[in-house]
Amino acid sequence: MSVIEVQNLQKSFGTLKAVDNISFHVSPGEIFGLLGPNGAGKTTTLRILSTLLKADGGTATLNGLDVKKQSEEVRKTIGVVNGGMGLYDRLTGLEVLRYFGSLYSMSKVAVDKRVKDLDDLLHLGATLNRRCGDFSTGMKQKIVIARAVLHDPSIIFFDEATNGLDVMARRAVLDFVKQYPDGKRTVIYSTHIMNEVEELCSRAAVIYGGKLIAEDTVTGLLEKTQTKNLEQAFFSLVENSGLAKEVTL
Repeated sequence: MSVIEVQNLQKSFGTLKAVDNISFHVSPGEIFGLLGPNGAGKTTTLRILSTLLKADGGTATLNGLDVKKQSEEVRKTIGVVNGGMGLYDRLTGLEVLRYFGSLYSMSKVAVDKRVKDLDDLLHLGATLNRRCGDFSTGMKQKIVIARAVLHDPSIIFFDEATNGLDVMARRAVLDFVKQYPDGKRTVIYSTHIMNEVEELCSRAAVIYGGKLIAEDTVTGLLEKTQTKNLEQAFFSLVENSGLAKEVTL
């Protein structure tokens, strides 16, 4: 049984087909990769799945809920992390989390208990009592992740979540992604960084020019292209797709 079902998804902006008839499914407990260069259609796909955009065609369901017809219910079951989410500079990390907890109708006691659990996973430390305006980029991203999973969503989207992070902050994000899924939690991890997909994902969809050009296990993608790593596999798949043009990763 799939927790995420995407069928023939389509989205255009003027004459640009940002998402061109994409289909894939994700199983419970899986870390599923969306792999492709900047502008491939990954972020647009995730914005549709997270109800921020409406598709022009096709369907998508999360936990059996239609993202177009049941958007409010969908939003209660998901979390979203990307590389450009802002925080309130005058608030401490804990104040940010308590504020968002109130939006999720969580009590202060429930929020503080959840924050303690997330501190163990994310090593929030000083971020909880310092104002966000004084944070490093890595500290900000930790609070962004904690905010996204505060309500313990069953599905979480990571969209280029390590962009701009130093090596220590990047490792903290990757380690959290590894730990988050279980039988009831699922991750879609969208990135252009090949080795992150190799490290994290059981399966991946390769997207290029708005089209899905391959979907398989990481091992299957390597075997299909007879390559040694995912970067080589990606370029081989793009070349064989007939869509090849200059790729900017």
